[in-house]
Amino acid sequence: MSPEVAFQKGLRLRLAGTPAVSGLVPATSMLDRNERPAPDPSIILGEMQSIDEGQSIARKLTRIYMDLHIWKKDRSTAGVKAIAGEVRTAVRAGRIVLEVGFHCVDCRIASQRFLRDPGGEFCHGVVTIDALVEETA
Repeated sequence: MSPEVAFQKGLRLRLAGTPAVSGLVPATSMLDRNERPAPDPSIILGEMQSIDEGQSIARKLTRIYMDLHIWKKDRSTAGVKAIAGEVRTAVRAGRIVLEVGFHCVDCRIASQRFLRDPGGEFCHGVVTIDALVEETA
């Protein structure tokens, strides 16, 4: 397994297991797929970039940037902002537990953007997460 897959699985488990998040977005609507229209509401586990941190001789640290796309059928951005706020709280709640062989050294919300869908029916939020994952095996 790669650090990217381990982090994505751990993050999804954290979000689905946090009542404040799953109360706004059912765990069955936290998906790793592209679908239009996205389920309402939904959190789509989106694009990801990983960079070898290379700061140690072992080279076991990977910096991961991951976008979460939040969709909600709403004319205002209030709904996606509420979901993003609960995601932020869930990420701050402590270390994200990863599968054996990986350790989440650090994780933070790097940025949030809120957009209106051109069709006017949905609002869209993009939450970018910055994580540092260490391979322990």
